[in-house]
Amino acid sequence: MILSGKEIVRHLGKEIIIEPFDERKVNPNSYNLTLADELLVYDQTVLDMKQPNSTSRLTIPEEGLVLEPHRLYLGRTEEYTRTEGYVPMLEGRSSTGRLGLFIHVTAGFGDVGFAGYWTLEIFCVQPIRIYPHVEICQIYYHDIHGEYEPYRSGKYQHNTGIQPSLMYRDFEK
Repeated sequence: MILSGKEIVRHLGKEIIIEPFDERKVNPNSYNLTLADELLVYDQTVLDMKQPNSTSRLTIPEEGLVLEPHRLYLGRTEEYTRTEGYVPMLEGRSSTGRLGLFIHVTAGFGDVGFAGYWTLEIFCVQPIRIYPHVEICQIYYHDIHGEYEPYRSGKYQHNTGIQPSLMYRDFEK
């Protein structure tokens, strides 16, 4: 089952951490997260799964930044989240999708025990101006049933910023 907005608030500070938290961003069954003021873009035209791929950092100014189609932008939430006992999930907001702006194209499924900032996979179908601090996506929470081992360490656990793909580490095993 998905937690209601009221249940999210009830579990805040215990099983669910959202920092900073703003009561106005609570929805009936989710919480809106905001876009930080920076993006990463890959420098190469062809990326390699087995290698680290270099990136460049872009700042999103207050007057906005135009994103171009056919380019992947990595952003991050301004909010730090931590979850125990629930599965966090991330989706773009319908308002952004209706502008042809896709937030979190894949990998919206979080792990129980994840702690950090969410890296957003941002892609657009036509040029669009984006702004920092906009409510760009939403987090929601599923119950989990049965025994589980909480996510404690991993490639992206306890991150402090935008995380490019670390898939190359999978090949080092």
